[in-house]
Amino acid sequence: MVVDPLPVVRSGLALLIRSEADLTVVGEASTADEALEVLRRAVRRAGVLALVALNLTGEHDGYWLIREIRETYPDVAVLACGAHSDDVSIFRALFFGADGFVDKTARPEKFLQAVRRGAVRGDLVLEGVPPDWLAPFAAKIARHRDRKSILTGREQEILSVAAEGLTARQIGSRLRVSERTVTTHLFRIYKKLETNNRVGAIAAAARSGLITIGPHE
Repeated sequence: MVVDPLPVVRSGLALLIRSEADLTVVGEASTADEALEVLRRAVRRAGVLALVALNLTGEHDGYWLIREIRETYPDVAVLACGAHSDDVSIFRALFFGADGFVDKTARPEKFLQAVRRGAVRGDLVLEGVPPDWLAPFAAKIARHRDRKSILTGREQEILSVAAEGLTARQIGSRLRVSERTVTTHLFRIYKKLETNNRVGAIAAAARSGLITIGPHE
């Protein structure tokens, strides 16, 4: 499945993929919501891969879609794609659940090779990523795993709600705990994420892909 907001790009990628005898396109979508509708119809097929552009527009962005696919359709492989994307964008995509990234400016044969590799879950696919980014990515991945492992489920929940801009009292009301309990959890979160305030903790968590900052339902 090809998900890209630009019709010419979307059609071009789909045409390239369809030119290969061993590959097919189960659907195209221009928005996250359209993509989920396509997946609902195609999910019974084996070896489905979602090629998700990071520049999606509309109510939900590409990162939201990657996370939604990963949570709702865990057997579907996901490759993020973009043109000359920066390292922060690619890193975020990986920790929202993408199985890899492919640059849309890659040579056609390299692009198709990445699609084939991406369809087989398990290998991290990074096509079009500068070689000198790989070591920093590995270090960030290790730090992310360490952070995620030391935050309890309740701490992750509180941090996600805190990212909505609610006060400690409002967070407590939402989660049905006392304001003091929320404050205690936040203090522990700050210490674990090596920051001294809520803004720093939210920023660190967002960079690591632990929470999403954006429009809320």
